[in-house]
Amino acid sequence: MSTLPVARTPDPRSAPVLRWGILGPGWIAARFVAALNAHTEQKVVAVGSRSLPRAQEFAQQHGIGAAHGSYEELLADPQVDIIYVCTPHTEHRPNALAVLDAGKHVLVEKPLGINASQAREIADRSRATGLFAGEAMWTRFLPKFDVLRRLLDDGALGEIRTVMADHGEFFTTDHRIYNPALAGGPMLDLGSYPVAFAQWTIGSPTRVAALGTPANDELNGQISAILGTASGAQALINTTILSDTPTDAAICGVDATIAIPGPFYQPGPFELRQRKGETLRYIEEHGGHEAGLHFSAVDAAREIVAGNTESTTHPLANVVATLHTMDAIRSELDIVFVGEGQS
Repeated sequence: MSTLPVARTPDPRSAPVLRWGILGPGWIAARFVAALNAHTEQKVVAVGSRSLPRAQEFAQQHGIGAAHGSYEELLADPQVDIIYVCTPHTEHRPNALAVLDAGKHVLVEKPLGINASQAREIADRSRATGLFAGEAMWTRFLPKFDVLRRLLDDGALGEIRTVMADHGEFFTTDHRIYNPALAGGPMLDLGSYPVAFAQWTIGSPTRVAALGTPANDELNGQISAILGTASGAQALINTTILSDTPTDAAICGVDATIAIPGPFYQPGPFELRQRKGETLRYIEEHGGHEAGLHFSAVDAAREIVAGNTESTTHPLANVVATLHTMDAIRSELDIVFVGEGQS
């Protein structure tokens, strides 16, 4: 191969315009709205919070017309077409189901649920209502990852033998991620990226082995896992809240290796290192959330206008499969989230 393929990602500004509501005005919500405003024609028209002053403050900061002091008021707003759910992980399932039951489309911040069962329930409700439901795993929608997908589909690496992915970040104990009542620990916030990356490259594992390190008496702080597939391919993943790690990734085949410097899940460069050819470089500036969160939103807009109830780029079956793998890793380590299994 002498040149890299070109991303097929459409111009975000060309997507059909939907009217968005924000359910849960927090840290990620602010970056999502900023990304939509900077890179798309989408309209954020309302925000809902259990605290009216908080909703009003968020609305004022981001130029949003309507501020609602309850989630129910937001769901009943006739000016809203689709709602972005960005509440704590433990609230994703009930919030997403409430949105669908209110007759509105929903895009849920990752993870879609805290386990595969919750994600499957949301997928089933989406099909039953005929409304769109999606997981905002923004990595999957980036132009960079479309180029990677094309390389994998074209067989540029040959048979894939090894995948490596890592995401670790040091957090102080006063951070939400240390709260066991909110499904804290590294797996959902950080580990979803390397596990989803492995699932995307080599598929569902048939074998899982894992080691964990506690953060304290209530919470896991670090997980390292090996995922093995029927083909013999293996993925090595690590995630931790106990230290800052390189957050890089690699896909290693018999003919070539893709090396992605950290943060691998964000906009940025990568190299295709061919065993019998030159090294090809994908050139892109590193970019954070505001440079990429909008891609999942415009994907949702296109799918909804096309009459689809899920993303073809990131189907709900893939979401459920990734969470199933995360469940299997947690099972190896006896990690159970507070309230898991309860409706």
